[in-house]
Amino acid sequence: MAHVNRPDLNLLVVLEAIAGEGGVTRAAERLNITQSAVSHALARLRDVFGDPLFVREGQTLRPTPLTRAIIEPLRQNLQALSQLFSDAGAFDPAKSAARFTISLRDPVEALVLPQLMVKIAKAAPGIDLRTTQARRRNVEDALAAGNLDLAIDVPLPLSDAVHRQRVASGPLVVIARKGHPKIRRRLKLETYMQLEHVMVTSRRRGPGLEDIALSERGLNRRIRLRCRNHFAALRVVSETDLLLTMPGRQAPVLNAAFGNQVLPLPIKTANLDLFLYWHASVDRDPANRWLRGLVRQAFSGKE
Repeated sequence: MAHVNRPDLNLLVVLEAIAGEGGVTRAAERLNITQSAVSHALARLRDVFGDPLFVREGQTLRPTPLTRAIIEPLRQNLQALSQLFSDAGAFDPAKSAARFTISLRDPVEALVLPQLMVKIAKAAPGIDLRTTQARRRNVEDALAAGNLDLAIDVPLPLSDAVHRQRVASGPLVVIARKGHPKIRRRLKLETYMQLEHVMVTSRRRGPGLEDIALSERGLNRRIRLRCRNHFAALRVVSETDLLLTMPGRQAPVLNAAFGNQVLPLPIKTANLDLFLYWHASVDRDPANRWLRGLVRQAFSGKE
């Protein structure tokens, strides 16, 4: 490894970005610099470390053993430096230029984004927001690496390094089309079990919260369709006799375009909780604290 008398911290930031994004193009987008600048920095890094640092596999750059060995200590130190600079001065959203990334899922995106963007547009003209849907098993690593600033999701088995706060809780409801031949203003459990269902999930198999409650009574409903999108499911329901069980908090917003019936679920289940997640390393970061506050306001409906 080459001896480094005066290391350039910007090079280390580039190294972490390439490792986190898996490529030069996405690293350049995250850092808001040109691909040429990232490529030049990577060439300098290879010279400094005497190692290729990454090898190409298809469209992705995979880290070498040396990179894998140093990347986590590097991230921890970069986060510590970021925290040091953040603590040195107050965060002013009206004057700051930044981009935050939040992981959240359908239908939460449709529920919270409008209110959140109204608040950001008023208070912080230089701040941009990007949403993504991280795999749940990757959420903690993404928060630790800084690839995510926040995540909003159901209860997840994450370590104590990830802080969390419940931001929403509510019952499930059942959606049925207007004029459904088997439903007259109220839905009995017997009718619920006789009818066929749509289930919105990203998983190919496995039960929902309602299925767990049903199984405790020895019941098993017929799921005719599994799909990934609530808007699509609501449209299917509006044109068929299938039923959809979904979080009650999101139903008024997503169902507004269809006018389907919204009925109580005829079986008692635990409430569906949503949590806001952030990494311990940014717990005191003024910018992250500001964003967390806006997310809480968006869920509560407060100004």
